[in-house]
Amino acid sequence: MRLATYRTGKTIILYDASSVWDGQVAPQLGPTLLDPHHWRQQGRVVGEAPGRGSSLFLDAGGEQWVLRPYRRGGLIARLSEARYLWLGLESTRAFRELRLTARLHEQGLPVPRPVAASVTRHGLSYEAALLTVRITGACALAEQLLEHSTDSAMLKTVGATIRRFHDAGLDHVDLNARNLLVDDHGKIWLIDLDRCRIRASRRHVPRNLKRLARSLQKLGHPEAMGAILEGHRQAE
Repeated sequence: MRLATYRTGKTIILYDASSVWDGQVAPQLGPTLLDPHHWRQQGRVVGEAPGRGSSLFLDAGGEQWVLRPYRRGGLIARLSEARYLWLGLESTRAFRELRLTARLHEQGLPVPRPVAASVTRHGLSYEAALLTVRITGACALAEQLLEHSTDSAMLKTVGATIRRFHDAGLDHVDLNARNLLVDDHGKIWLIDLDRCRIRASRRHVPRNLKRLARSLQKLGHPEAMGAILEGHRQAE
């Protein structure tokens, strides 16, 4: 993976040069690459994920991509749903998330392959979006638990996968049952690394696991955490 930057007007794009290019064959590099309206006009939106920001599933030719605009939640969204305070390009949420995702991907950890991130500056604020490769046949752990009986072996795999990320130093600030995906082969993936970071200490590990436990409690499956913790402890 080779990350490069592209500037045009107020927009700066950080992208994987092996995924997109500034050429004559789509998908081309430019502001429309991360513009939901462009993909809709081209008739290449093949699905949509629920949640804040409404991530779109895109037909990118040989594979599908996920386009996620950054959106605020809570009370601050009443002031500005899509804009964030400008503190420098490398401090933007999009650039930080793409670089972190690329780092974990290159380490062989199960995260979606990053494609591109865009930042459009508006004076003291900016808007942003992120593109990643869609994981084929994957569904959220939350859906698995709601639709099927609890699978102890699968849950232990979830715990072992989380342990791999913790061993790499990842502090996932929103570890929940919707950010853990299970694919057709039973492989576990971790998504949504917004505001996450690598830390030298392990003080964040209990906090991450408590966040996941609360998520499972809300889903009505608090018992699932036992097998996840067992897998987390047993992983090497």
